[in-house]
Amino acid sequence: MKYKAVIWDLDGTLLDTLEDLMNSVNYGLEGFGMPAITLEMTRRFVGNGVGRLIELAVPKGTDKETEAKVLARFKGHYEEHSLDKTKPYEGVVDVLKALKEKGYKLAIVSNKIENAVGELADKFFTGLIDVAIGETPDVPKKPAPDMIYKALDKLGVEKSEAIFIGDSDVDVATGINSGLDMLTVLWGFRDEDELIEAGAKTFVRRPEELMNYFV
Repeated sequence: MKYKAVIWDLDGTLLDTLEDLMNSVNYGLEGFGMPAITLEMTRRFVGNGVGRLIELAVPKGTDKETEAKVLARFKGHYEEHSLDKTKPYEGVVDVLKALKEKGYKLAIVSNKIENAVGELADKFFTGLIDVAIGETPDVPKKPAPDMIYKALDKLGVEKSEAIFIGDSDVDVATGINSGLDMLTVLWGFRDEDELIEAGAKTFVRRPEELMNYFV
């Protein structure tokens, strides 16, 4: 077995979270009379953490104090509504179960707020995820490699023994920065041309195809 562990991005890779994210962003914006964003805008804005999501969602020229209030309103709403529409991509849970049965260690590394990452992992992937890491103040978020290294440490494996799977330009940069082998999925939040431009090399079009890369 070449790998001992598989590290996953969450949004756009394991879970389709776009609609819940959009609704919570729009709740935050609505409180300050700001125009709503669309699902496609949400798709483009996600990937760099909720702070950046709100920064892109508010109108240009919004002052930082107001932006922080929109963010706080977003967070409060998302804590209550992160499970309204969110669901795993079809076939993903079967892949996780198959890998677990084969003895692989599984981790999630996401720029989503850490308590939300844990809640979503427990809800949709019960008993399958060994380590779930989200955004915290003490660890630089992706594309910095620090979250990946934290996951490797918790899993007890070396870089050469793990592979990273994600869907975005941020994930591609994370894979490059961390030095891990990487697979890039095409059912998520970015299109293939954008991912190629970001440096992605190996693509997977359907979840079941992932098993071709594991013993």
